[in-house]
Amino acid sequence: MALITTLTFCAGSPLTLADAAKPKARSHHRPAAKPVASSVETVSVVARRARPHAAVEVVSREQMDRFIAGSSPMQILARTTPGANFTSDDAFGLDTVANLLYVRGFNQTQLGVAMDGIPMGGQGFHNWNGLGVDQMQIQENITGLTMSQGAGALDIPSAQTLGGAITFTTDDPEDRLGGRVSQLFGSNNGFRTFARIDSGVLNATGTKFYVSYARTAQDMWKGFGDQQEHQANAKLVQPINTRGKITAVFDYSNFDQYNYLSLTKNMWRLLGRDYTYLKPDYELAKEYAVAAQNGTIPAGLPAGITADEVGDIAYDGTQEQRNYLSAVTGDYRLTSQLNSKTIAYAHVSNGVYQGTNNFLTSPDSGVPMVSQAGHPDVRRIGFTQAFDLKLDHHDIQTGVWYENDRFRYPSRLYEDGVDAAHNSKSDYYAWQATTWWSDAFNTNTFQYYLQDSWHLRPDMVLLAGFKSLVQTTHGGTKEDNSSDLAAWGVYYSHPAAGSLTAANGFLPHFSWDWHFLHHHELYWDIAENMRAYDFGSQSGSGNPWGGLGSSTNSAQSVFDAARQTLRPERSWNYVVGYRFDSTIFSGSADYYHTDFINRLAAITTGPADNAYSAFVNVGHETMNGADVLGTIRPLRGLELTNSFSWNDATYEGALPSSGGDSIDIKGRHQVYYPKYMYKANLNYTYHGVVFNFAATYNAKRPMTYTNDEYIPSYWTTDLTVSYDFVNIPHLRDLKISFGITNLANQNYIGGVYGAAAISGDDNANLFVAAPRQYFGTVAARF
Repeated sequence: MALITTLTFCAGSPLTLADAAKPKARSHHRPAAKPVASSVETVSVVARRARPHAAVEVVSREQMDRFIAGSSPMQILARTTPGANFTSDDAFGLDTVANLLYVRGFNQTQLGVAMDGIPMGGQGFHNWNGLGVDQMQIQENITGLTMSQGAGALDIPSAQTLGGAITFTTDDPEDRLGGRVSQLFGSNNGFRTFARIDSGVLNATGTKFYVSYARTAQDMWKGFGDQQEHQANAKLVQPINTRGKITAVFDYSNFDQYNYLSLTKNMWRLLGRDYTYLKPDYELAKEYAVAAQNGTIPAGLPAGITADEVGDIAYDGTQEQRNYLSAVTGDYRLTSQLNSKTIAYAHVSNGVYQGTNNFLTSPDSGVPMVSQAGHPDVRRIGFTQAFDLKLDHHDIQTGVWYENDRFRYPSRLYEDGVDAAHNSKSDYYAWQATTWWSDAFNTNTFQYYLQDSWHLRPDMVLLAGFKSLVQTTHGGTKEDNSSDLAAWGVYYSHPAAGSLTAANGFLPHFSWDWHFLHHHELYWDIAENMRAYDFGSQSGSGNPWGGLGSSTNSAQSVFDAARQTLRPERSWNYVVGYRFDSTIFSGSADYYHTDFINRLAAITTGPADNAYSAFVNVGHETMNGADVLGTIRPLRGLELTNSFSWNDATYEGALPSSGGDSIDIKGRHQVYYPKYMYKANLNYTYHGVVFNFAATYNAKRPMTYTNDEYIPSYWTTDLTVSYDFVNIPHLRDLKISFGITNLANQNYIGGVYGAAAISGDDNANLFVAAPRQYFGTVAARF
């Protein structure tokens, strides 16, 4: 018997329909994370000297202000940092479907992320265990971010960390009454408004607060629709004598977006940069749906488009996500040597992830299309408690983190009519729909850490510590109505349920940092990390519950078998580096090595007449890399930074199969991450004028595990110019800025969302980057 084997690695591997006998319905009803998948270098001398310890770099507010107002901090991180790669399909970098961040070979679902100590889980689309930075905080309220390189950080509350960790710090209210406003205008009716009011100190106890709001809107640069985002942040600070403070925050966001159609590389080349969803041409969409179900190719498509690719072309896809985050933090100095920090937080997230499914039929109208929508509902609640004890030459830190995460995901079908489709932006109520299936999970996480920073000498620090992590997830499919929905043409829905626990009582971390000869620094960092199991809806893949089995091999039997042998992913990370920092020149060189253990993947395998999907351990991965950065300041106000990154992440061994054959991928490079990157930043400040030019080169990226297909290499450039006015009556500051993104108007593949194929250009998971766009902003402080 011929064998069929395909592969989807976890830690961000997205959905497949996972039934090999069924065609692929590629819509944005995508309940999994991003494809498989660490370091920030700053050009600010002040930021460098504020570095917390050896393996941490800082991106300052000053650097963030050099880019288009409202740009994603992840995008800025990648523009200024060797080893970081961020791709998207919109100029702001806010489209969560297409966004993809890698740092030293690890993607955003494998990095620890926290905001002011609040755990934010994996970043990106379908974030069941956290909240993306672009949804949790208005960019202007972020004072900076730090990135721990490679080995992560023990005190970050995260069950996802395999590589580094990112921490965001937000602004406190100002002591004086005042406010800020800014207004952006740009290409494709781009419009962004930001406003903030600070109360100033209100009473003798020091009470102060701010409230702020931002709205970002832009028409799609191709196709029908727009993308909108509403955000509100509020923060209250209450000092407690001189011994500490209590901080309360409330953050709200509402993302309401039409999406861009994901393409194969073949579709991009034959159909062009501007090809996207068929909306508003409903008659054409029905014609394509008929062709998709019959395996034919409609007239008018260029030669070379396959029948499978016709199934990738749908009427529309949209997403809406609402988030509410609140937290109370207590910082208190218990004694002159002992500090305590307590955080209690709650996060609610819900939304609608909708896409046209060309392989189902609306039973009443007979139209060969259905609006299929997932309704994610996340409820997270938790707390952290940390203590910091300073004794002579020792800084001892310890703490705990607990979180309960309740996740619900019903998948519902909404009929498309004879003359019009179901409204893709409203009327998504349960009573209007037919529930196909519904999944539910409950996850409990506990983490403990202990570390000692031993100051061996005034210029030398040795850190040693460990963390313990245990996470248990119960859940899976709670309702499956497939047997009653024959009129809709449903296919096997992969129901599975059960519990899994990831636990490790001792995950060590060691680092050493030596500042010598005033300008020089040597350091190394070693850590073991563990990543708990992903969980997601049954239509996903890349997690133990998603996309398992087939119509002849039940998902439940495959899950039960895998549960006996699965082990969570682990990594050993090693970093060694050198830095030089002076007024005229700053430079750094890092070498890192990673051993990736227990690589988990979704594999479709078995004889050709009975293929089924499973989730198994597929061996190890080895990664070696280096980052080199240099910043020169030859004249006052002039700063030129160049960086080069090399990464050689290769898979080890062959993929297992149920027959005698296997697929050898030993030595093949990691998918979606470039082996080489080059970045240049030119910044010039003269009086009130600030000029910034950023250029990035990304080498070709493998898009299959056998490396037989690549996403082409590309250059991208951005330009911003701003001017600060002084001595304006009644204003503390008035600033105007102008920016151009994708200055050379390059046509290249930006974001990626979807499973990587073993070989061939089979998966429509590529997003074309936005063309050249123009933006202007006026901002004032009073």
